Amino acid sequence: MVLKRSLTSFDLTAIVVGSIVGADIYIASSLTAGMLGPAALLVWVAAGAAATVIALVFAYCSYYVPRVGGPFAFVSAAFDDFFGFLTGWSIWIAEVLSLPVFAIAFVQYLQYFTGPLTTPEQILIKAAFIIILTTINIFGVKAAGRVNDILTVVKLLPLILLILVGIVFIVMHPSTFLANYTPFAPLGFNAFGTALVLIFWAYVGFEMGTFPSAEVINPRKTVPRAIITGMIIVMVFYLSTNFIVYSILPWQQLGATPTPLILAISMTVVGGAGVIIMGVGALLSVSGSNESGTLGTARLSYAMAIDGLFPKIFAATHKKYQTPYGALIIQGVIAFSLATLTTLTNLIAFSVFNLAFAFLLTCLALIVLRKHSTHHLRGQHILPYIGILICFYLIYSTAQSSILIGTIQVSYLIIGGLVILAGIPIYIYFSPKCDIHHLKNLFTSEQEVFIRALSHKEHFLAHLLDHLHRLYHKIRKTKDDDETQTLNRPN
Repeated sequence: MVLKRSLTSFDLTAIVVGSIVGADIYIASSLTAGMLGPAALLVWVAAGAAATVIALVFAYCSYYVPRVGGPFAFVSAAFDDFFGFLTGWSIWIAEVLSLPVFAIAFVQYLQYFTGPLTTPEQILIKAAFIIILTTINIFGVKAAGRVNDILTVVKLLPLILLILVGIVFIVMHPSTFLANYTPFAPLGFNAFGTALVLIFWAYVGFEMGTFPSAEVINPRKTVPRAIITGMIIVMVFYLSTNFIVYSILPWQQLGATPTPLILAISMTVVGGAGVIIMGVGALLSVSGSNESGTLGTARLSYAMAIDGLFPKIFAATHKKYQTPYGALIIQGVIAFSLATLTTLTNLIAFSVFNLAFAFLLTCLALIVLRKHSTHHLRGQHILPYIGILICFYLIYSTAQSSILIGTIQVSYLIIGGLVILAGIPIYIYFSPKCDIHHLKNLFTSEQEVFIRALSHKEHFLAHLLDHLHRLYHKIRKTKDDDETQTLNRPN
């Protein structure tokens, strides 16, 4: 079966937007307020621009290597399985580290309704959160996809409501608005790098939107246009939300709350009703983002397992539901452990460190891949070099942070380097094993990647935008048919 080129610029743009916008905005808004004040808005712009460059690198790599596994597949094709493994290993670590973030955020927003919870109660809720979502991903992925349309609207409406009532607040309280933005950078820009690391995490997800470009109409123009358009939409959405939040709340108060959007909307005309809407939206958004991220992370470890580079347990699939239950259970246990032992900032910063390492190797891979190709994609000669500089800056910025282990402050650079190096013994042990060829060929074939992409319904906004796109074409077709009938009507 040969698949025709059918993905348009609109389709890819919807995928990019849907893959990025999720629960992050509920979490990241307050993380950098205490570092830069209102000037943190500049970080959202800078992080979005940096993510756009890396996203284009991913898009071009997927054009040359239309295989599942993302950067693991790209780097393996450009260099060899060893560097591919290090890339896949580091990004798997990063993705696993991001899973407990949502469990912690869920508890934070839940406490706004329940009041302070004891440590044992928080642990039980985190455990239940991870167990339920892991179970859904093993047994009910299709069922979860059926309610995606409703959940999409439920998750989106609170944010749109906040922006609208925030505009009303600015009009009614211009003095408060001006006071909150004066001075614009009360703390200077010394913490810009650290803030960039935390905000960059909110843009991660663009790699999920780099579909096999062989199915894209005129990929040389469509792919970069869709990536840039999608990232601009995300940046506008993020900036609008944060602009409103900083307009309503002083940066000192914003930086001190674990539930910034709830606190912001409580100060507007909608009051308590807005708090309930925002709180429910946050809980659903956090749950939905973790659900899709859980399965996506399991697929990465599954791809590495069928390549013979991970223990076979990660390649174990459920007989009935065909989901990688082995990988799902293992990463669920890891996520629960991390959710009870560390904090949001530590998890996000360490996750970005590992992502930056994987993205660095991916940028290097594009340099090699384009040299062996006759394709001339726009910007492919300069983008990987810009991406390399961005990755080094992210690694440098995370290296400035440290974590307390016992009584010793240890740099993320040292910990991250040790974690990446820890993957080498795993590679040495498993690499001699022959891969499971029939599974690998089935799972990584371009046709199977495309079919799974079309059936994936967990993209935030993407499915809703797809319905709007279909409605637009239906109306357009009806209009064209009417005009044709009018022209063919005898005088």
